[in-house]
Amino acid sequence: MDPIAKLTAGFKQFRGGRFEEQRGTYETLVDEGQRPKVALIACSDSRVDPTVVLQTDPGDLFIVRNVANLVPPYEEGGEFHGTSAALEFAVQNLEVDHLIVLGHAHCGGIRSMFEEREDGADDSQFVVPWMSLVRSAYLRVQGTMPDASIEEKARVCEQSAVLVSLENLMTFPPIRDRVSDGRLRLHGWYIDIRSCGLHIYDPVQQHFEAVG
Repeated sequence: MDPIAKLTAGFKQFRGGRFEEQRGTYETLVDEGQRPKVALIACSDSRVDPTVVLQTDPGDLFIVRNVANLVPPYEEGGEFHGTSAALEFAVQNLEVDHLIVLGHAHCGGIRSMFEEREDGADDSQFVVPWMSLVRSAYLRVQGTMPDASIEEKARVCEQSAVLVSLENLMTFPPIRDRVSDGRLRLHGWYIDIRSCGLHIYDPVQQHFEAVG
């Protein structure tokens, strides 16, 4: 089936199925506004859809998606801050109780840091600068696992990148203030869609614990 036709057919199926089943929920969300308790920073990867893998209902999650689920550090300069604007809205307007950074295995953005094109050229205008946000994680892996395969390095770096993003969240004054007084909690999650495994970061033990 043509990919666009598949999408429009999917909408029609949604309209006659789930929408009708949850019409009251959608109408309430429109009339009273959204009040999600959780904001989630996820990857744009088409294989890891938070609403699917977490089986959420409409209004449950405020989702920010970008390449490699990264959070940039707070900065006032520049003009366009898509991820930062979404975080500001989630924290200050929606007043969410939780912020989750959801990393995942087999992330193309993370893997790109470990691969070099054979011709040595790099035609990336935006991805490479964006991925430099987690260069510290990349360098740590390169320095501590020099003989590991790219796959092994990428798995470790994917989890380390989640921690970098958690650190960057704390550079935003409104987030830092709310964490300090207990109004907001930060979480680091990591999912492997191949094995359908979920790991949650334990800040006390300082490692990711498997769920279930």
